Amino acid sequence: MRSIDELSPPPAFPLWAKSHSTAALDEADRVATICNSCRYCEGLCAVFPAMETRTIFAAGDLNYLANLCHGCGACYDDCQFSPPHEFAVNVPKTFETLRAESYQAYAWPRAFAPAFERNGLVISLVAAASVAVFVLGFVGLGDPAVLFTTQTGAGAFYRLMPHEAMVALFGAAFLYAIIAIAMGLRSFWRDSGGSGVDIAASLKALRDAGTLRYLDGGGAGCDISGKATPDRRRLYHHFTSYGFLLCLASTSVATLYHYLLGREAPYPWYDLPVLLGTAGGVGLIIGPVGLLVAKWDRNPALRDAKRLGMDVAFLVMLLLTSLTGLLLLGLRATPAMGILLALHLGVVFSLFVTMPYGKFVHGLYRFAALLRFAGESRTRGS
Repeated sequence: MRSIDELSPPPAFPLWAKSHSTAALDEADRVATICNSCRYCEGLCAVFPAMETRTIFAAGDLNYLANLCHGCGACYDDCQFSPPHEFAVNVPKTFETLRAESYQAYAWPRAFAPAFERNGLVISLVAAASVAVFVLGFVGLGDPAVLFTTQTGAGAFYRLMPHEAMVALFGAAFLYAIIAIAMGLRSFWRDSGGSGVDIAASLKALRDAGTLRYLDGGGAGCDISGKATPDRRRLYHHFTSYGFLLCLASTSVATLYHYLLGREAPYPWYDLPVLLGTAGGVGLIIGPVGLLVAKWDRNPALRDAKRLGMDVAFLVMLLLTSLTGLLLLGLRATPAMGILLALHLGVVFSLFVTMPYGKFVHGLYRFAALLRFAGESRTRGS
């Protein structure tokens, strides 16, 4: 079977004339129009029932559908119009391209997004290295010997870099990420026609997002290498998502310890911040590694190779965050702590400032899409 890239362009019927601002939107409109006429795949996931409520697809509708799609690949296998048919319908690849485009379209400030999309991993690694060098220089100007001597006990980390300096640097980066992500999510919600939601719809969206309900291909499992394989991407997504949440919980508990209880890091291995962080760190090794392997194994016909770098950059930064954090935990009572702390802080800073422009936002946009779908389903009574 030929890949979609080897096929000639689909016929330019008048109904599919270019009417959007980008080629990705035009192609998504063409594919959605065909799917809406066929409706063979309506039982596979949420995308096709959402399509059926529309006869005309605005850009916001298409971005909503693209982020509602989980890329399982089941519709590609089931579709009678997929390549090598002349219609060349490929919903997973079409929506994967449009999803990546939507991350740029709604990014804030938008001017930063194209650079990260082209050179995401390089920018992330350079930012991490720059901050690590800054931290090392900051320590070196004060007392270079601290970098190479063993520091133990409460407040050991802050003998290298004062707590106030850490809070100022990383608090500013985290606040910037929150504001930028919130602005992008707000634009996506408005452009996709989102409105008020009720508690029932919110609970349904949370359940669907938390269980990755629509990553099962209608029950057969997600398509990775051309044949259905049960739930491997779902498993790796769970390790990644819940690992990240556990690390966030660890940081939150440590913050409460510091400001409410007056207890300074580092904490003993049996304390709650360490237990949460260790569990989260393990998840952020298993999950990203599994997802990286799954990306390379994925059926090439379903993969948008041009946007692969954005996904890889985010997964690599999550993996480096976990690896440097676990190494710091294991070697914090040795002379290596200073170097490892600088590396870990650099990676964390880079992760924060690049989150609004990479694959991190897909989880939030997908939840917003699921939230809108849950609201639409209640309105239709289905």
